Amino acid sequence: MHKAKETIREVIFAMLPVVSVVIIMQFSILHLPEEVMRRFLGGAVMVGGGLFLFLLGVQVGMLPMGELIGSAIARQGKLWLLIVFGFILGFVVTVAEPDVRVLALQVDLVSSGAISRSVLVYTIALGLGVFVSFAMLRIIFNIPLVYLLIFGYSLIFIVAAFAPLHYIPVSFDAGGVTTGPMAAPFILALGVGIAAVLGGNRTTADRFGLVALASIGPVLAVLLLGVIYR
Repeated sequence: MHKAKETIREVIFAMLPVVSVVIIMQFSILHLPEEVMRRFLGGAVMVGGGLFLFLLGVQVGMLPMGELIGSAIARQGKLWLLIVFGFILGFVVTVAEPDVRVLALQVDLVSSGAISRSVLVYTIALGLGVFVSFAMLRIIFNIPLVYLLIFGYSLIFIVAAFAPLHYIPVSFDAGGVTTGPMAAPFILALGVGIAAVLGGNRTTADRFGLVALASIGPVLAVLLLGVIYR
């Protein structure tokens, strides 16, 4: 019950500024038809309700499950198992990520089907899955995050020099959408579970930076897609 109240409060504070600004603009500048405003307000209520259920589901089910999976895999003590499950979980949560679907739809419409939705979604998911595996290795071997970020972004800029120009903005948007409400909480929870089993000072230090490292994968994957299909 406490989580539900907190989630309702978060949704209200998230939605209220947007709705307030639109209403103020409607009566001061826009003066759109009443039917449009009724549809907007109805849509805002539905978005708020859906966002409440989604966030509540993440807190109740996704986050605890991610931590438990990370802990269970780490207790096995098998490096290959951690890499494989890191890739699989990173791949499937990206395919389920709503922001990725929205980006793929917009790119498909703008490019008139030149970059299809399914190809883009699975390319982004593949890139994130690979770099989630790298993020797991970083926790195990205690590799400084800054070195991996420098290497990853250096590789991105090298590949970008050979990719078509219209793939570059899409690739960086692909990295951004993988930090959405589905993928980011699960990846963080997975890392927290693994770091908790490893013990020491890693529990606090290694729980951060996982999403930053994992989001390099989609950028690089989309750029490589452009190099292949140029």
